[in-house]
Amino acid sequence: MARQKMTTADLQPDRPVVELDLIVLRRYPPRHVAGQKYTGPMAAACARDRAGVVGLLLWGDDVERIRPGHAVRLERGWCRARDGALVVSTGRHGRLRLMEPTSTR
Repeated sequence: MARQKMTTADLQPDRPVVELDLIVLRRYPPRHVAGQKYTGPMAAACARDRAGVVGLLLWGDDVERIRPGHAVRLERGWCRARDGALVVSTGRHGRLRLMEPTSTR
């Protein structure tokens, strides 16, 4: 039995994100963070799917690899609410995969 992919409409704060396909709309300037759990580059981004728009946090190599216009798949991530908006991220155990571009012709 195939599982149904999530959309941004299915997201709930403090809940896992099993699999979510997004188009990156914008990436904000990266910054360096230093904390107990992670030290390295981080950037905020916004992304969308057919159901809506969501914030996206990029960590490590994803900061430079992911660009506006890229189609990505978030696997085993998490969702949080920040300042009244939903934000998704890979967290420690998830991953962000770059999807193959699709032709619009």
